[in-house]
Amino acid sequence: MRWFTLLLRRLLVFALGIATVWLIAFVIFKRADQRLPVALAVAFTYALAAYVILPRAIRIGLWILQRGHVPSYTITGDGLPGDPVNLVLIGTLHQLQSAFARAGWSEADALSLASSWRMVRAFVLNEPYPKAPFSTLYLFGRGQDVGFQQPIGDSPRKRHHIRFWALSLDHAEKTLDTPSFWLDTRRPPDDEQVLWVGAGTKDTGFSLTRLSFQITHATDADTNEERDFIIAALEQCGVIANARSYQPSQRLSIGQVNRYVTDGLVAVAELTPKAS
Repeated sequence: MRWFTLLLRRLLVFALGIATVWLIAFVIFKRADQRLPVALAVAFTYALAAYVILPRAIRIGLWILQRGHVPSYTITGDGLPGDPVNLVLIGTLHQLQSAFARAGWSEADALSLASSWRMVRAFVLNEPYPKAPFSTLYLFGRGQDVGFQQPIGDSPRKRHHIRFWALSLDHAEKTLDTPSFWLDTRRPPDDEQVLWVGAGTKDTGFSLTRLSFQITHATDADTNEERDFIIAALEQCGVIANARSYQPSQRLSIGQVNRYVTDGLVAVAELTPKAS
């Protein structure tokens, strides 16, 4: 019976894919082509397909397949897997900000119309923008609390960057090893000692997303190397201590919390007084 259920789900997803392609190619494009020049019809169809239809079809497909499980990655605004969680730092917001400032990294500007326009302009014209904003990824039911970056060259096309989400030590201690650990949580006070759960990657240019074909930054696939790069940069400045890496399901000591479970390798370190 289980194999039949799985087969039925896959057939439903396949049917959803066929219906989506038919809708885009034979309904939306056909109607747009009747009313607009070909170039505008193609552009309109792409925008509607990549940013409206495909993201919703993908979410329905994931729901059919019941892909809900404890994540080792962040989530995009479309509900798709984003950057992997690969780094945890322990300390206050001030310590975190000071640590990355000492390492020569800049805190990202908040995402807004003005910062987005400046980002697009800098990206197209290859101009410097060391505090370029990040797109919003989600963890614990909210967008990133803070992000840092270090440009590679003179434009935001290539950069080292990391997003962080704050999680209170008390919540982590009570819910670790349970699905509740990943549920929606409020951001702790800035002066509180917390876990800063981070997702660090390196942007290498631009590309299209695999499933919805949206325009986005291309990222280096080796996030382990980027995690190690960030840890090395912070260690060199003396702003972290007791850095260590853990395999999935290994137990570790991080203050009040006695273990951290993930589906991938995570580096953990404490922010030191030098970061204050």
